[in-house]
Amino acid sequence: MKSFLVQTTSQRRPTPQPEVTQSHDDEPTEVKLALLASLHPELEQETLFDFLLAHDGSVAHASEALGCGQHRLRPRDKRKGVIGHQQSLRHFASPGETAQPMRKKFKSKKGTTLHLYDPTDVAEHTPCTIIHNFLPPEDANDLLRELLREADSFEKITFKLFDSVVSSPHTSSFFVESHEEMVAQKSEYYYNGSQLTDVRRITPQLAKVKRTVQDAVNQQIQERIKTRYPGGKKLQFQSPKPWVPNSAFVNCYNGAQENVGWHSDQLTYLGPRAVIGSISLGVAREFRVRRIVPKDDSDTSKSGGEGEGQISIHLPHNSLLVMHAEMQEEWKHCVTPALSIDPHPVAGNKRINVTYRDYKLRMHPRHTPRCACKVPCVLRVVQRKRENHGKYFWMCHAGNVPGKSGCSFFQWAEFDDDGKPITNHGHAAKATGRGGGHEKTLSPAP
Repeated sequence: MKSFLVQTTSQRRPTPQPEVTQSHDDEPTEVKLALLASLHPELEQETLFDFLLAHDGSVAHASEALGCGQHRLRPRDKRKGVIGHQQSLRHFASPGETAQPMRKKFKSKKGTTLHLYDPTDVAEHTPCTIIHNFLPPEDANDLLRELLREADSFEKITFKLFDSVVSSPHTSSFFVESHEEMVAQKSEYYYNGSQLTDVRRITPQLAKVKRTVQDAVNQQIQERIKTRYPGGKKLQFQSPKPWVPNSAFVNCYNGAQENVGWHSDQLTYLGPRAVIGSISLGVAREFRVRRIVPKDDSDTSKSGGEGEGQISIHLPHNSLLVMHAEMQEEWKHCVTPALSIDPHPVAGNKRINVTYRDYKLRMHPRHTPRCACKVPCVLRVVQRKRENHGKYFWMCHAGNVPGKSGCSFFQWAEFDDDGKPITNHGHAAKATGRGGGHEKTLSPAP
């Protein structure tokens, strides 16, 4: 048997090709690969193995798929230094198989990490969708180069965690379109109880890409509503209006160890059921998510509502990740430290992440509660307990300011079905801008 497996091409006899039947499916994997290699000598062993796995070890089905030429659907890019994404086994299925439902649904069990690469799997098992090779390659590299220059002067955000003052494990900056908005962000908005000091005008490439992101995110929102939400209807509190980004947080992760811990993004200025569009550039990193499992007061487990395992979404260069309307209320996410990374030909060891956001004028600090500490309150949602699960509330955020203590202010927040705040009179609040009675957004990108 060994001599059969290792013999060279010149040693093989010019005999007829072996007949592929179901009887071969009980043979060892090495024999199956040898059979496939004799039928498809032009293909690499790794490709044959992928097809064999995709067809549950069936030589007949794998050979049928190979005979259809499906191995040519996604040619392997062998250029050095090019960061790509893993090929999905769905592309190896025989004609008609791709339309069939999955045989077994993925489950992330406590203490395990499920790694997903295929966009269809990501959409099915997480609150996200991903688009690979999102921008034209030159546009992606232009944006990356521009933001790498900006990142040279990014800062680490400092905040209070329990009784200690800590800094974020990566650097970042906040971009808005106008000078007026820069002043407002520095003087009126609060993050983790403090005001931002590094707010910048939107760069030319960020402005250029914004409209492309906007169109793609809105398309993905409608697709998710149609295919993933009950009855094909939007979620309660989700805005029915188009998503229009008017700001962007840009993060820089320099090296394998820079990361961000488990968290849900703050809803204070985004409102309930917020959607975020996130572009990854440079080094590929893992983006992990986990569902928050609420518990009863009688549950004495130490899980703290974190009972499920993790799902890892691999984010290659030039990918767009859409965090959908269920993400911030029901899931947490993080970027984990990596054991090693593959350097990017432009970014080296750095990853640039752009998160485009739709700030609602009706959620501006002048329209939201303010406690006795004179710091705008933060909007949160009950996540970990079954009692009042999913209800929103306002609370004091001054305790997050280094050197300052907060108060006990608490107030339930009410919204209509479209996510607009409800006033004490039972009507949705209507926010007015400085110059008129409509919500402001950034002008469309050129």
